[in-house]
Amino acid sequence: MKSILNKLATPLLAVGAWAGTAALSVAHAVNDLPGGPAVNQLNLAPAVTKIAQEQQWLHWMMLIICTVIFIAVFSVMFYSIWKHRKSKGVKPADFHESTTVEIVWTVIPFLIVIGMALPATKVVVAQKDTTNADLTIKATGYQWKWGYDYIKGEGEGIGFLSTLDPAQRMMSDAGKPQGDNYLLKVDNPLVVPVGKKVRIITTAADVIHAWWVPALGAKQDAIPGFVRDTWFKADKEGIYRGQCAELCGKDHGFMPIVVEVKSVEDFKKWAGEQKKLAAATADDPNKTYTADELKARGEKVYAQHCTACHQANGQGIPNTFPALDGSAVVKGAKDAHLDIVANGSKKNPAMAAFGKQLSDVELAAVVTYERNAWGNHTGTLVQPADVKARRK
Repeated sequence: MKSILNKLATPLLAVGAWAGTAALSVAHAVNDLPGGPAVNQLNLAPAVTKIAQEQQWLHWMMLIICTVIFIAVFSVMFYSIWKHRKSKGVKPADFHESTTVEIVWTVIPFLIVIGMALPATKVVVAQKDTTNADLTIKATGYQWKWGYDYIKGEGEGIGFLSTLDPAQRMMSDAGKPQGDNYLLKVDNPLVVPVGKKVRIITTAADVIHAWWVPALGAKQDAIPGFVRDTWFKADKEGIYRGQCAELCGKDHGFMPIVVEVKSVEDFKKWAGEQKKLAAATADDPNKTYTADELKARGEKVYAQHCTACHQANGQGIPNTFPALDGSAVVKGAKDAHLDIVANGSKKNPAMAAFGKQLSDVELAAVVTYERNAWGNHTGTLVQPADVKARRK
């Protein structure tokens, strides 16, 4: 059955490819991106999980059945109209109910629907079976990045944020897109082992997001206040790309997802390195930091989380995000400044709340950096203890 569907699908793809090639201009010439979109891509992304393969088979099965029904119904309709037209002097038949016709046009659609529903139900049930996972990872959606926490299995305790690579955003702001991975590259990809069942638990801290990687056949909404889950088991090593699939605000298009599938041995090595790195760079929320320590750490936090809206030079985006260089808020009371960074701004809803994304040390560092960077030489320091006190 599957081989027949593939044979029938080939002509449809050929026609679509011809149309896509004719429409492709030199200005948009790019190369295929392994694990991501391809030039003139008409079919679904190449599947690297069993679920994704079943989804593609269902896709073509449904499309071909619907196409056959469409052709059959309209062929009979147009033939009947032409063959029995009034200009030929055809007299309309004079009959009422036909039990045979009633049975036929009830039973046949019923059988078709059952034939489509049974395999679809089997795949949907399999998609929802997240039991016996080798690895459990929580994916938290933020405006506009993903947070990953390894909850169970190899790598337990690892946590990090995955944000659009700053160079990609700079290209976008300059209107000069470059590279096949434009707007699909992140600073910290999600890393998982090949051949292992990975359970993804999704939630969100602000608005509804959706975690979606086509090649893995995994897609699940991330809803504030709710916990949902999905799973995948990659059969092939490589890098696979997806995006947030729920319109979540201004930077929805700047929220890519990158999953790097490594061998089991390489994953264990990566997990060990991440744990050592986390232990070496662990923040002490009870420590009193020097101005240089806070500014150095704050500059890194600002580059990762703030440059997309306020720019690296602190000039902001006209009519959207205010400049921080010379800002009355930044040069004003530090508590008011800290509250806006942690909880967002009521005057400008586009300003994200970073209180749930950043630790006490990170919040203290970035606020200190903003108050002492560019032309803002306030000399004011914010310590983690100040942040902790404001959280209460």
